[in-house]
Order: sequence, then structure tokens, then C-alpha cells
Amino acid sequence: MIKDPFLLLSVVNTALRNKYSSLEDYCLSEDEPMEEIERILNGVGYFYNKELNSFTQN
Repeated sequence: MIKDPFLLLSVVNTALRNKYSSLEDYCLSEDEPMEEIERILNGVGYFYNKELNSFTQN
């Protein structure tokens, strides 16, 4: 898994926009731990928005 939060943000949001209908779908398909992604991105002020299907700043 990518540990750099801003690179991770870019990769995950691009995948969510282009291929996956939810963060859960992404994590299941890519075998990535959802809790770890959320922890890393929450740590830099980005939170998953289900309605937008992307990580955004609150």
C-alpha cells in the first residue's frame, strides 16, 4: 500500500472516479485495508464522502 498520503489520495480518488462505485468496492477489489486508507487520509484532513464517492476536505 502507498504510504504517502497525497499520492494515496490521488490514486484512490482516481480509481473511485474511473472504476469503482464505492470505497468498499475499491478495497475489496484491490485487496486494500479500508481502515488503513481512511486512517492515513483522515490524518491529512481528507474524509470519504459517500455521496461524491471520493475523499474530500471537510
